[in-house]
Amino acid sequence: MYDTGKKEFKRMLNRELSHMSEMSRSGNQVSEYISTTFLDKQNDVDIPSPTLREREKPMCHISGVKKLTHSSSLSNSALPRFGVKTEQEDALARELDDLNKWGLNIFRVAEFSNNRPLSCMMFAVFQERDLMKTFRIPMDTFVTYVMTLEDHYHANVAYHNSLHAADVTQSTHVLLSTPALDAVFTDLEILAALFAAAIHDVDHPGVSNQFLINTNSELALMYNDESVLENHHLAVGFKLLHEENCDIFQNLSKRQRQSLRKLVIDMVLATDMSKHMSLLADLKTMVETKKVTSSGVLLLDHYTDRIQVLRNMVHCADLSNPTKPLAVYRQWTERIMEEFFRQGDKERERGMEISPMCDKHTASVEKSQVGFIDYIVHPLWETWGDLVHPDAQDILDTLEDNRDWYQSTIPQSPSPPPVCQDKDLKTCVDKFQFELTLEDNPQSEQSESEDGGQPTPNHVTQDCGRPPEEGRNQEAAPEGIAEEEEEEEEEDEEEEENEDIIEEETEVAMEEEVEEEEQQQRDNERKAKKERLLDTRPVEDEEDEEDSSSPAEDT
Repeated sequence: MYDTGKKEFKRMLNRELSHMSEMSRSGNQVSEYISTTFLDKQNDVDIPSPTLREREKPMCHISGVKKLTHSSSLSNSALPRFGVKTEQEDALARELDDLNKWGLNIFRVAEFSNNRPLSCMMFAVFQERDLMKTFRIPMDTFVTYVMTLEDHYHANVAYHNSLHAADVTQSTHVLLSTPALDAVFTDLEILAALFAAAIHDVDHPGVSNQFLINTNSELALMYNDESVLENHHLAVGFKLLHEENCDIFQNLSKRQRQSLRKLVIDMVLATDMSKHMSLLADLKTMVETKKVTSSGVLLLDHYTDRIQVLRNMVHCADLSNPTKPLAVYRQWTERIMEEFFRQGDKERERGMEISPMCDKHTASVEKSQVGFIDYIVHPLWETWGDLVHPDAQDILDTLEDNRDWYQSTIPQSPSPPPVCQDKDLKTCVDKFQFELTLEDNPQSEQSESEDGGQPTPNHVTQDCGRPPEEGRNQEAAPEGIAEEEEEEEEEDEEEEENEDIIEEETEVAMEEEVEEEEQQQRDNERKAKKERLLDTRPVEDEEDEEDSSSPAEDT
């Protein structure tokens, strides 16, 4: 059932993406981005040979781990209220009043926490859930670890930095508290989910898995091109526990540590966007077979069911930007596009094919967000909403409002060419047809003489094949001039047709007049003959008349 559902989802999505790619160039880019990022499709590329420097690197070394010290100045008595030193503690406290609410403004938390949003958020959430007491985590050890973790996020990476990690951690915290999941998860599972959210992008270089694979990077070689960054984030996150005074799990039993590690690995690997369709298929299957208590709480008795929900929960939190208030969402969009464009610049410099949505000269930010919501974010959150119904309805409403806003900002297609150009073409065609008609008319010779004796085809050539300068002036002429010229040509045509009709009527009248004269003459002759027949004079006189008239007739 799972495989069938997964294949059906992929077929449906591929159909939609094919339609999108045919609509426009920007639509094709969005379609390619979604296919290559979320459908586990790899591009065929020429992988360069490793350099001598790369050959010399030890493969067992976990890159990115730095030696830092934070514990020397920390003690339980000297710890700040929110785990970080700041001169704006009151303003930070006001922002953290929304700690348990969806849509907390993490950008303001960063501003008021001396740019330590992850350390501040982890401290606040663990305090809120009393996890440090439950698992006997020393306060100074906890602060040392989270500050060391935050330092391993790259501040010069536009999107995948500690700000994003803090946002995903707080979003996971809120989702864990949804009423439909009340008391479903154990404390260890909650600890694992929050830890996974915090480390899920640590030491992110600001480029995609595919870029690392295409450039034959050390990380791609180490992890055999499979979930390269996600494996690296896990390695760094766990490696940092071995740094001085950083082992926040030191008081867990061996069994607890093993279970937590397994849970965290499972959740962080699920943040690989190429696994999106598999996660969505799992979630849809769970929705179709879900069981709830009389109070509406999900029944998840088996570990496999709970880890499946946790995987999707962290994945939802990782794809939660479009569900946040529009002002916050737009800031995230600017950041992710900046990161994409930087990768595109690197690819351009290396002579590589630029990845979808990474070309700053052609990418459509608005269309990318609409496509991202329509094909990825909304189906995921809609299914999550079905699972925890009705707890996520406000989130879905915000998502749809944000989608409509981006849709309304998509630039309109280029306007059609000016009307005057079309009218010029129509005038030229009409005139051509009209002059062809005149060639068949007996008066065509006269019209040629009036036009200067030039044959009709030359006039068409002069109108339609005029020099480029004249053509450009004609195209640039106002619409009113084009209309006046067309009306004048139509009037000339009507006048010539009227002249032809008048000439024909004149000829007919002359012919009728001649016929009338001939008819009158014939009538006169008949009348004269009749008078002669009725004449009563003597025969002799008639004979004399005939004799006298015969010479005239002979003459």
